[in-house]
Amino acid sequence: MRIGVANEETWGFFNEVFKYLVQYHDLRLFKRRQINSPIFSSRINHYLYQHDLESLMRWSDVMFFEWASHLLVTASQLPKTCGIVTRLHRYELYQWVEQVSWDPVDKIIVVSEAKRDEFVKMYPDHASKVIVIPVSISLDRFQLQAKEFNGNIGILCHLTPRKRVYDLLLTFYELNKDNNGFHLHIAGGQHPNHGDYFYALKNMVERLGLQNKVTFYGNVTDTWNWYQKIDIFISNSYSEGLQVAPMEAMACGCYCFAHHWSGADELLPGENLYYSGQELNQKIIAYSALPEAKRFEHRNRMREIARSHFDIEKTKIRIREVIESAAI
Repeated sequence: MRIGVANEETWGFFNEVFKYLVQYHDLRLFKRRQINSPIFSSRINHYLYQHDLESLMRWSDVMFFEWASHLLVTASQLPKTCGIVTRLHRYELYQWVEQVSWDPVDKIIVVSEAKRDEFVKMYPDHASKVIVIPVSISLDRFQLQAKEFNGNIGILCHLTPRKRVYDLLLTFYELNKDNNGFHLHIAGGQHPNHGDYFYALKNMVERLGLQNKVTFYGNVTDTWNWYQKIDIFISNSYSEGLQVAPMEAMACGCYCFAHHWSGADELLPGENLYYSGQELNQKIIAYSALPEAKRFEHRNRMREIARSHFDIEKTKIRIREVIESAAI
């Protein structure tokens, strides 16, 4: 089968799926051409963009759009010459979906039931096209290892307001007042559009006198090693598709808690979710007080959740089946 692939955004969720698909089908990537002309360059490049995307669609049995964003907007307005499948993660719901013509789109993969419900409320006529396939991880890269509990609390994410790291820092300050055996590890680099947020985090650590209790790591590439030092992993966002970092942490045996953002109950059991910082601190203290054998039992359970629900080997097969079913 001939499959066109269009993706001009991050490949972090798609690399392993692409490597798997190419074993079964003839894949061709959309590549945007740019002409540097002293006159009419914008008009020429726009023509080339539409022409090349339309040509790839005519070649393809199915076009797969990894993000339901700008490329899908354009494709949905071109003559339909092939099946169209897209994967909708999260942010597209708030920036792009209203610009897409959904009639020619055959299958819409969303990453959680919460996002399915949100999309269907907006476009009930297209409910039958929506399929839930969670984002997943390679379990081979993230392994459960034996380690002692040292009170290390971690968060790994882009340092942006949506991730609510500032709020977690204040929650940690309250925890540290009466329980000073904990340390907060913050992994993630300064976001180019949120430099003020990064400064506020660093500044608040100093103002609260937590310099010896909080460590910033910047961007971490060998995440599998970083998770090994973390005992308790936190997802404190107010909105996610289905966050990958907690999956990786669970696979490494970190005990995880998540703020109750919409869809968090598809990631973790109810007892691992919280609304307020006070609830989170109570859960951290309760887990820390468990005997070592009981904590290990909970860590194994985290690993089992990752293995059962978020294994990339299962996800690759499901995505391939959806793509194949959309061929014209």
